[in-house]
Amino acid sequence: MKSNELKQGLILGSVATISIAIIVMTYLGTRDAIRTTEQRELEAKLIELFEPQSYTNQPSRDTIELTDSALGSQTPKIIYRARNQGVPSGAVVSATAPDGYNGNIDLLIGLNMDGDIVGVRVTNHMETPGLGDDIDLSRSDWIRAFDGLSLRTTQAYDWKVKKDGGQFDQFTGATITPRAVVNAVYRVASWYQIEKDNIFAN
Repeated sequence: MKSNELKQGLILGSVATISIAIIVMTYLGTRDAIRTTEQRELEAKLIELFEPQSYTNQPSRDTIELTDSALGSQTPKIIYRARNQGVPSGAVVSATAPDGYNGNIDLLIGLNMDGDIVGVRVTNHMETPGLGDDIDLSRSDWIRAFDGLSLRTTQAYDWKVKKDGGQFDQFTGATITPRAVVNAVYRVASWYQIEKDNIFAN
């Protein structure tokens, strides 16, 4: 009886070891390809969030990490910096809207040196399909409402959804999600106005 149990244990152990080895080999074999794909996707988003022909460097490699409550997280956030012949021309700020309906909404927010918003993109979210996911450009053009906006030409009360007296559309049956994104973009734009010189200090 003990002999059978030992055999079964050895077989199960061997199967587990082989399975783990296959998983590790698969991960190692695809890791570089996954990283390459992620880098390409990031660079494609950055191109959309910087003004055309406004930089001569590689913003995806010219970065700084900062921690600030305005960025929506206690963990460092990456800021991608654009320079034209060495002169700062804009930045794309990674930020989080922590108050989405189903949790965090991760964003990339592009701004020029005047503080004007070039564009905003959602990079990760868990909002309800068919309702809150309209923040995603693949679902709707709602996120393009930020294009070209500036704190210089808007008032604080504009930076709310229409239900709250602002200028941004909400979604039918889903106000929390767009409200969270609008609040996050306004916080980041306000923070950037104060910190942009520090962002390019080195």
